[in-house]
Amino acid sequence: MKKIFCMIALAAFSLTAWSQNPLRLSTYSGTSVARYDGQQCDVTANRYLLTGWNTISMPFAMTEQELDDALGQGVKLERLVGVTQQGNEIVLNFQDCKAEGVKANTPYILYYPGETGNKNLHVYTQIENKESKVTMTTNCGVKVTMGGAATKTDGKDLYGILAVNNSEANFTHIDNAEAFFYATRCYINIPGEQQFTLIANHLGAGEVTGIDEIAKTDDVVDVYNVLGMRVAHNIKAGDINNLEPNIYVVKGRKILVK
Repeated sequence: MKKIFCMIALAAFSLTAWSQNPLRLSTYSGTSVARYDGQQCDVTANRYLLTGWNTISMPFAMTEQELDDALGQGVKLERLVGVTQQGNEIVLNFQDCKAEGVKANTPYILYYPGETGNKNLHVYTQIENKESKVTMTTNCGVKVTMGGAATKTDGKDLYGILAVNNSEANFTHIDNAEAFFYATRCYINIPGEQQFTLIANHLGAGEVTGIDEIAKTDDVVDVYNVLGMRVAHNIKAGDINNLEPNIYVVKGRKILVK
């Protein structure tokens, strides 16, 4: 019995010691974190950032303060909250979410105001091994997926923020067979052969509101997308929540339907 107890204690000690070992993530080729799933680790990720808009997805969370400490208080963080389409143009609605901090395995766009170069993200946090992806459907039925590259990923026929023009955070279609995404970057995937022009729309943290804040349930309203195209005419305000998840404009205010 004593021998069994010692073996159990040794195993528990080894597991604890392993979880406390430093974990250095490769943001170039990628690092398998499956064996660290659910463990608290001392994590370091040396990430190359461009001045302007970048994409980012990490297998761990960071608080707003930790993000500021690593990248400076001028950094911005936005997540995809809706997609709107008119013809071959798709608007990607990104909303400020910095106050929430970085959530594990969530794709973001990140504005870095500092000089282009390597930055260290160093936190003691829990590792989560899961897919990084969010999928939304436009008002025309086109599926748009924003995903994070856990490993170096083939970029052909995906959309990405090109380093040569990242001031607006617009995702550009990639037709180069030799292009790729480094690990911890994000891309947009739209199935099919049709190519689209993707436009980023930046929303402040308080810009999107609930319909109940601007209209009564039985009020009859018109509903528009962010491109100004009317998508519903003379419907009850309470029925807006039955529309496809997206951002709509009602009475000049943006409404988020989840």
